[in-house]
Amino acid sequence: MSTLFGTLPDGRPVLRATISGHGLRVSVITLGASVQDIRLKGVDHPLVLGYPTLEPYLGEGCYVGAIVGRYANRIGRGRAMLGGQELDLDRNQDGRHMLHGGSDGSGTRNWMLAAKAPDMVALADHLPAGHMGFPGAMLVRATYRILPGPVLKLTILATSDDLTLCSFAQHSYFNLDGSPTIAGHSLHVPAQSWLPVDADLIPLGPPAPVEGTHLDFRRPILLSGRLDGPPIDHNLCLSDRRRIYPQKAATLRAEGLSMSIRSTEPGLQVYTANHFSPGATGIGGAPYARHAGIALESQIWPDAPNHPDYPSAVLQPGQLYRQITLLGFQNGASRR
Repeated sequence: MSTLFGTLPDGRPVLRATISGHGLRVSVITLGASVQDIRLKGVDHPLVLGYPTLEPYLGEGCYVGAIVGRYANRIGRGRAMLGGQELDLDRNQDGRHMLHGGSDGSGTRNWMLAAKAPDMVALADHLPAGHMGFPGAMLVRATYRILPGPVLKLTILATSDDLTLCSFAQHSYFNLDGSPTIAGHSLHVPAQSWLPVDADLIPLGPPAPVEGTHLDFRRPILLSGRLDGPPIDHNLCLSDRRRIYPQKAATLRAEGLSMSIRSTEPGLQVYTANHFSPGATGIGGAPYARHAGIALESQIWPDAPNHPDYPSAVLQPGQLYRQITLLGFQNGASRR
């Protein structure tokens, strides 16, 4: 069953669907195919950031919980070579670069509610040829399903009728302990390298070792010791190509709770919500300030079309793009 969550300025309804199973309850809205709330049995606070009304998602809450694409993260200068042609893409980051597929990327579009079951919801969208500068009419479908564990399984499928670029990412901000910040969380990411970036967060070149940097999470690291250092908004390199089966990407822990991420994607953008400032009230009952959550975005590496040695984001006509990302939740406190 779905309910009306709000109405867009142009009159289109935004729907909200809630699924549940195995002690997990997840609410998704059609705007951005966004995860609006996650609740775990025995825990009295939400595990993600979200808003109880639509209005913040149209401004300060843009991308919160959304599926961003058709190219997640950044493409430098809004330019990319594809099939011998230079693409001229929408530059929605300071008028210089493309971010998350442009100003009308999938994270800001109102998807169609395609299917619903007690433990599953599927959403779909159509991106026309030339949309945001990308060739190819693209069909994309995102399915959220709750599995035993509990595990929230996200499957993203996309096809195009022409050669194009394709990389989607789920953009939820997680906060497992309900505190004002994620300082009490520990993070483990088994990445040996990261992508150095310029001041606009555009990759500079080849990956660099994480050893000796503030991005070394090869063993669990308490985030309180990293939040006051250099800002964290970087791609950690998990693999040099996309994988068929999900592999370990990260583990986040706080106050007896843990969340593991496994994904088919070769990169993980780690972002500690540096830009947040108190505004609209969130689903936890208070506004979100700096470092209120952490985004862990499974993706192809940013700006890959401009780096031939990066994992490829090229999608051939008729080829199926398939991403699987698994979020596994455990409440250790409930078993003691």
